[in-house]
Amino acid sequence: MAKYMGPRFKVARRLGVNVFNHPKALNRGVKKQKLSEYGEQLLEKQKLKAYYGVLEKQFKKVVFDAIKSKSKTEDVLIQSLERRLDNLVYRLGFASTLRQGRQMVNHGHILVNGEKVDIPSYKVSVGDIITLKEKSKKTSMFVTNFTDTMISAPYLEKNVEAFSGKLIRLPSSEEVPVEVKYSKIIEFYSKN
Repeated sequence: MAKYMGPRFKVARRLGVNVFNHPKALNRGVKKQKLSEYGEQLLEKQKLKAYYGVLEKQFKKVVFDAIKSKSKTEDVLIQSLERRLDNLVYRLGFASTLRQGRQMVNHGHILVNGEKVDIPSYKVSVGDIITLKEKSKKTSMFVTNFTDTMISAPYLEKNVEAFSGKLIRLPSSEEVPVEVKYSKIIEFYSKN
């Protein structure tokens, strides 16, 4: 399994957006540069990839599947990325960052409908219940993360007493807190 292991803050400054949700990511400031049309498309693609921590091969497959779909392409794209298990673990508040969410899934702390799932890219279906493993409920960091975090996503439901969360419906692109121009990404891959 491959993932980006380089300097995160450099990436955030280059993209001009705090893609890693860290308070100090943009402390040094951002250099504004004039970009060509291709440069803008590439930058938007890199922003979305960095937000979700997806590598090129997986991301390309998700975008092409969204382009082939008969419904609104940007909604299908964002729904596919938002339904990833590592992302939902982060959005529900089990983890404080997306990287921590991915690690929790990899290490087997998360159950989906009572079954252990250790694949971060696992696609959660509407109605699936995501819980913390019984042994992991004793870890103070996980408990603190989950109880202190309020979710702002209207497509998720959180049950603090049961340490569980649920995807109640598919999100639209307007509901997801990601600053990206989806049309540029779709244009970038449509030329290929």
